[in-house]
Amino acid sequence: MYPVCMILVIIIYLSSRAKAQENPFRCTSNGSYRNNSTYSANLKALLHSLSANMSDYGFHSASVGAVNGLALCRADQTLEVCRACVESASRQVLQSCPRARQAAIWYQYCSLRYSNDPIHNTQTEDRPYLLRNRQNATNGDAFKEDRARLLSDLTAQAANGTFQLKVGAGARNLSHSDFDTIYALVQCTPDLSSEDCRRCLTRIGQSLQSYIWIGFRVLGSNCIIRYEVKGFYNETRLRELGVQLVASQPAETKGNNTIPGKKDDNTEKVIIFIVVPVGATLLFAACATIIFIKRRMKWSSAYKIATSADDICNVESLQYDFRSIRAATNDFSEANKLGQGGFGAVYKGKLQNGKEIAVKRLSKDSSQGNVEFKNEVLLVAKLQHRNLVKLLGFSMEGTERVLIYEFVPNASLDKFIYDPVRSSQLDWDRRYTIIRGVAKGLLYLHEDSRLKIIHRDLKASNVLLDGDMNPNIADFGMARLFKQDETQANTSKIVGTYGYMSPEYAMHGMYSNKSDVYSFGVLVLEILSGQRCACVENEENGEDLLTLTWKKWSEGTAADMIDPVVRNGAGSERDMVRCIHIGLLCAQEKAAKRPTMALVALMLGRTKMSLPAPSEPAFYMSSRYGPVDSMSQYSKDSLKSRTGVSEGSLSVNDVSITELYPR
Repeated sequence: MYPVCMILVIIIYLSSRAKAQENPFRCTSNGSYRNNSTYSANLKALLHSLSANMSDYGFHSASVGAVNGLALCRADQTLEVCRACVESASRQVLQSCPRARQAAIWYQYCSLRYSNDPIHNTQTEDRPYLLRNRQNATNGDAFKEDRARLLSDLTAQAANGTFQLKVGAGARNLSHSDFDTIYALVQCTPDLSSEDCRRCLTRIGQSLQSYIWIGFRVLGSNCIIRYEVKGFYNETRLRELGVQLVASQPAETKGNNTIPGKKDDNTEKVIIFIVVPVGATLLFAACATIIFIKRRMKWSSAYKIATSADDICNVESLQYDFRSIRAATNDFSEANKLGQGGFGAVYKGKLQNGKEIAVKRLSKDSSQGNVEFKNEVLLVAKLQHRNLVKLLGFSMEGTERVLIYEFVPNASLDKFIYDPVRSSQLDWDRRYTIIRGVAKGLLYLHEDSRLKIIHRDLKASNVLLDGDMNPNIADFGMARLFKQDETQANTSKIVGTYGYMSPEYAMHGMYSNKSDVYSFGVLVLEILSGQRCACVENEENGEDLLTLTWKKWSEGTAADMIDPVVRNGAGSERDMVRCIHIGLLCAQEKAAKRPTMALVALMLGRTKMSLPAPSEPAFYMSSRYGPVDSMSQYSKDSLKSRTGVSEGSLSVNDVSITELYPR
């Protein structure tokens, strides 16, 4: 009996060691949190968000309160596998690192980490974990040389990736080895810059330079490296994401060294390295033409030209004859003009078949060619969500370029909530539906669409209402159609509307998905109060909406901010105050404290979910400094210097939207 027990103990011990090696984790010493604390609740909400809102490219980052986190899946895995892996990692990290304020865990197909310090767009210098196959390769020097060349090529490929995906994968034939080929995959979190990705992979790659093991995994906080002497990655999935695999290259041999009797003698090398690649290339080209035309394409760069037959056909099907559009709008007459925006004027039109349309006549400052313009229209047209205005197509003639949208009959939200008569048409149920609809539309733009779009000019006039008063976000994709002087992190040209712009964006040009969250918070407070954000009516001191709402919230009288039309009607005052609470959370001064739209949608959907206490909103100033405008003088001066817009101007929305991977 004793030997049996000993054997069981040994088996359990070895299996636990194997599991620990398979799923390494790191719990850092940055303090701990208490169970049932705000940090604990925020952490759980964050971990849920990471798996639930994972992008098609296998990456998601989010912040809930003071907790920042990100999850990265191996690029060759499907979204279903990715989400399942992140869910498992979320459960395991709480067990492995109980009450730790910082932790990280690595699974075979994903990694996850969180911290109470900033981690987004930040590279850490932690020591990587090493997992290896202990079998050594023969002719170690040649093996290390071949491996180094392959990893160097893949590092360059990953560093030159997009804001959605930074990965390199491929193979290289081995020289003088028991094995024919070495396969490798390297990947960075896409929030890193190209240089930081290259630096990260180079740094952790130094860990394996002296080893000649035939299999190795190097797991860093922001990047990973894996190689094997047999294929391990899913080539089909990588090609679906637009990854160009590094093809097997013939390894260099020194002199005339050959091993008689081995399969890599000169005769077979001619067959393998000349005849087979040529035949395979021709066969692959024929198959790829058929397969990839039918397969849904994933775009890996902002200006990748549509070249497949399906995309070319789709672009042409979206093009309208310009003469028919001119006739539909009565030659763009003033009588048909619905409004004027940063991109140009919008006109109502009616096609010959009786279909009503909204036509946006774009300003003529785009430097794109016709092919690029058509391709961008195709990408934007593929954005489909019930809470986004639908793009029907486009038309061109000379320098004229117009976009054709589905006509939304009930105009924009600002025509209702600020109007003392028409506001009565929006009871509590309708306003709550509008708030939730806008949240879902923004969530789609940030997380769920094939494009990653930050709106940058969300406001009541850019929310259109359909026949059933459901919200449709407008102006959500046209910045792609214009030349931009901006990077992923900041811009030298501020665009948007005063009062809705987040402080980090208004004063420093820094923007992210949290910029839209701020605008959403302001919009929620406007919908609840029926007042404009710039100033509140009937207030002698002219306090702005955020300032007064914060004061009322601090005094426990937030219900006083509710529009009397809503407060005196049907509906729960508790739910209304809860929405004010959510609005203040979104409008907090520090971007890291604002929730993501994923968490906002969760808060709106679960009315019994506890909410953290909001901190002071942006541009709020204590009354001891006296009455202030909705924007401090410093921010106004900063905006004027960036935009050249006079202080009296309210809108600087030259461009309303941009594409950017959510921070």
